[in-house]
This record gives sequence, C-alpha cells and structure tokens, in this order.
Amino acid sequence: MSGAGAAMRRVFVDGERAALDESRVAELAGLAARVRELTEAVVHTDVDAAEVAAVSEEIAALTRRLSAARRSAPPIAAPVPGAPQIGRQLANPVTGPLNPIAPPVTIETRPDRTVFCDFTLTSVYEGPPGFVHGGVSAMVLDQLLGAAAHAAGAPGMTAALDLRYRRPTPYGVPLRGEAEVTGVVGRRTHTAARIIAPDGTVTVEATAVFVLPRGLSPEVLQAAE
Repeated sequence: MSGAGAAMRRVFVDGERAALDESRVAELAGLAARVRELTEAVVHTDVDAAEVAAVSEEIAALTRRLSAARRSAPPIAAPVPGAPQIGRQLANPVTGPLNPIAPPVTIETRPDRTVFCDFTLTSVYEGPPGFVHGGVSAMVLDQLLGAAAHAAGAPGMTAALDLRYRRPTPYGVPLRGEAEVTGVVGRRTHTAARIIAPDGTVTVEATAVFVLPRGLSPEVLQAAE
C-alpha cells in the first residue's frame, strides 16, 4: 500500500487521530470563525503602532492559552449514525470548519451526483488587486473536483490537475463552483469543474484525474473528504 494510503487507513480505520463529536466541532468551529474575522481585520487595520503592539501581545497570550492542551495532529469528526462516511477532516484548508484559513466552502451533491458550491471569498484571498489569487481558485477547484469523484463513488487522490484561467475571478461577490465526473477507467477518475461569476461568466475551468491508491477501498478514501 502506498504511503498516503497507509496513512489514511491509520487515521480513518485504525483510529489514530482524535474523533470529535458534533458539539465539540461546533465549539471549535465558532473559534475558527472568530479567527477568520481577526485575519481580515489584520489585513485591513489602520490603527496606530501602540494599538498594534498591544493587540499583538493579547494575541500571543491567547495563543499560549490555546496551546496549553495540544493534539499532535488535527482531529477528525466522529462518525454520524446512519451516515456513509467513517469520519471527515475538520482542518481541510477549503472546507474545514476548524481551519481558520479555510473560506470555508460547503459542497452539495445533486441527485445526478454532480456537485456544486456557492461561496464568497474575501480580500484575504486577493491576488491581483480586486481579484482572487489564482492559487486559491485552484485550491477550491481541486476540492470540488475531488468531491465530484467522491459523489460518484469513485474517489481518489489528485494525480493531475489542469487549469485554464478564462477571466479574473472577483472576490466579495457570490461565486458558484460546479463539477462532475467525465469518466472512470479502473482506479482513475476523470473530472471537470468551473468557477462561475455572478453574471454567469466562467472565470476558471479545470480538469483533473484522481487515482485510488492500491490496497485502499473507496470507503476509506471517502472518509477523508
């Protein structure tokens, strides 16, 4: 089994990482949301030097408090009774509710097994002035493409990702992401996705190939989404 496959099995099957119940997830998600607000405040602040220094000391003190009890690795969510997943990653940098750098993006599945997400990115994710950083668009699309493979029952790890930037992607406005599986050949799943601006313009298109690691069942990999 590949190194990645073995690591996923240890986490999602063997219980190597802490699994949090939904009440604990909600508590920490609230904390992450406040940190997101803090991040945006830092980007935009124009307070004087003395206030910057004072706030910096307060944040350092808060960091020490949160570090008083520390896990060695990010936790996962405990299985929900009746749900198909074994667990889920809570610190995912796109969809993770516990990760302050995540927008976060909520991906939904349609009856036809295609997926979509409606999301708004803030100026924290700016690349060119007034627009989203291309790497952030790639990160969101990679997650969306993986979700499409997951929804079709043919999950895998990203083996190839190709992007075409058609137009600059604006931030601060509602965006939509859409993705679907275009073919499955053995352990390889081919997918396509796009980001759509409010006026219906496609700003970024992507295709990807996902490969299921040898020796790993689709059910285990689905748990990592």
